[in-house]
This record gives sequence, structure tokens and C-alpha cells, in this order.
Amino acid sequence: MVLLARNVFAQVQRRAFSSTSVNAYKVAVLGAAGGIGQPLSLLLKLNNKVTDLALYDLRGAPGVAADVSHVPTNSTVAGYTPDNGGLEKTLTGSEVILIPAGVPRKPGMTRDDLFNTNASIVRDLAKAAAEYAPKAFVLVIANPVNSTVPIVAEVYKSKGVYDPKRLFGVTTLDVLRASRFISEVKGTDPNAEPVTVVGGHSGVTIVPLLSQSSHPDIDGETRDALVHRIQFGGDEVVKAKDGAGSATLSMAQAAARFANSLLSSMSGAPVTEPTFVESPLFKDEGIDFFSSQVSLGPSGAEEIHPLGKLSEYEEKLIEAAKVDLKKNIAKGVKFVAENP
Repeated sequence: MVLLARNVFAQVQRRAFSSTSVNAYKVAVLGAAGGIGQPLSLLLKLNNKVTDLALYDLRGAPGVAADVSHVPTNSTVAGYTPDNGGLEKTLTGSEVILIPAGVPRKPGMTRDDLFNTNASIVRDLAKAAAEYAPKAFVLVIANPVNSTVPIVAEVYKSKGVYDPKRLFGVTTLDVLRASRFISEVKGTDPNAEPVTVVGGHSGVTIVPLLSQSSHPDIDGETRDALVHRIQFGGDEVVKAKDGAGSATLSMAQAAARFANSLLSSMSGAPVTEPTFVESPLFKDEGIDFFSSQVSLGPSGAEEIHPLGKLSEYEEKLIEAAKVDLKKNIAKGVKFVAENP
């Protein structure tokens, strides 16, 4: 597993923002005028695999589109609002849809506190995506991801177009944080510190597998503090921004990286990344979604890898993660059942 993680990390770093493109892809960003959406749109404009960038938001997306359209890469950009069938125009023909739409977390809020507002937003966007681009890959960024991904799945099931291989919860920020934070502990280059992070995308559901990293010797209080920081790294940003928002720039980078990995795999390049997908790993325990290493390919999530050998400490973390994940997933499913 250590070798796999290292090879995966190297592959992703080499392929990110390649200057050449084999295929042309239309990518849509729903929530493009927000704190994540704007930098994400810029990063996607810089990705030469993207040839058609469609940006949508309730307001402001045409301005974001005009701004990033001046970036000298060979792709077209269009911005839409709900007027004049804007959402349909955004989605039609899209191969990849990213959903950062929703309200940001504020001090004192948990991701669950965001649920009531963001659940409705994600449900409605999923309905439109299922209608206008049912075969597109959907990358869910809107929190709480542990619940919003099941919401999208339930909407797609209700429309008869659900393909579990084409739906992803973006957990890449946890992976980036793990690499960065472990490098700070060890005084190394974070780009050379691949860390597999599994579970979900909030609090104790985030489980970094340090035993499979380059530093399985990290132990005791140092390990506990590192794991806690990876699990609750978002709180650092929320507190530092003092009410002005949550992690937006780093989240945009994480989403752009995962989108790039997916685009690479669509062209036939083998890429493996952790992501939150419908998974068989703990389905017998009633946990239908779980993040682990997933091999991506032209059809989407082509192989879901087992967790591999875990330390006793990590086994306990997984057990704690499963308790919350089961509740989070059920909450998303229940929301759609009660609010179709």
C-alpha cells in the first residue's frame, strides 16, 4: 500500500495542469461565483484538458466568466444565471460537473449545521444535472459531503439515471492537508509525502493512514495531534477568517486536482486517488459510501481498493468514523425521501 500511495502521488503531480491535451472536455461549475467557485474556475481555465468551461450561479457567474476568459489558455468560457435557461445551457454537453454551490461554514458551525440549506441546493442542482447531463461525472464539493453525495445518488435513482461509478465526493483536501501537515512535523517536502486518507469528509470520519505513509514511526502525542489537525484542519481556517468564510482557496486547489485526475483517466491514463464513492467495503454494515483509494478510468470509479493493513490505532479510528458516517449517509437519504 505504501508503494501504491507513492506511485499514485507521483502520477498526480506529473499530470496536474499538463500543457498538452489528448481529448476535449466541457466542464461545468455550479456555484462558480462563490468563495470556492471563483478560484476553482480560474484553476480549471488553466487546465489544458478543459476546452469548454461553463460557469453557473444565481448571480455573478457571467462576471467570473468574463474575468477568467482573459487567461491565455485555449478554452472557451461562458457564464450563466437562472435567466433564459441558464442552468440547462450550463449542463448540456458537460462531461464533468463540479458542485461547490452552497453556504460556507462559519465559526461555531459544524458541517451538519450546513445541512438544511445546502441539502436543498444540492438536491435541486442534482435534479437539473440528471435531466440535462445524466452521463456526466459529478464531483460534489458542497458540504456536508458525507450527506450531499447520498442526496445526489438518491435524486439520480429517482430519475432512473444513477451510475455509482460516475458520482464522487471530493475529499482531496484531506489528502493535501495530510501531506502538508506531516511535512511540517518531519521537515520534508509535502509533494514527496503521499498520505492515504479514508472514511469521510468531516471530523472523526477523516482517517489518515499514517502507518502506510513514509513515516509509520510517528506515534504518541505527536501522532494524536497530527491526526486531530488533519481531521479538524478546516476549523483552523474558519477561526482564522473570523467569520469571513471557510477553506476556499485550498478547497479549490483540491477540487481542481481531483478534476484533473478524473480528466486524465478519461483519456486512458491510470490514476488512483482517494474519493468518497458508493463502496462495498462496509456495505454489509449499512455504510453505502466510503472514501478509499479508487482507480479512475473512462467509466469513472473502476476499482475500489481495500484499506490494506492498518495499525491498531487506525482500526479504532475507522470504527469511530463508521458510527458517524452511517448517520450522515442516512440523513442524506432521508432528506430526499421526505423532500423529493
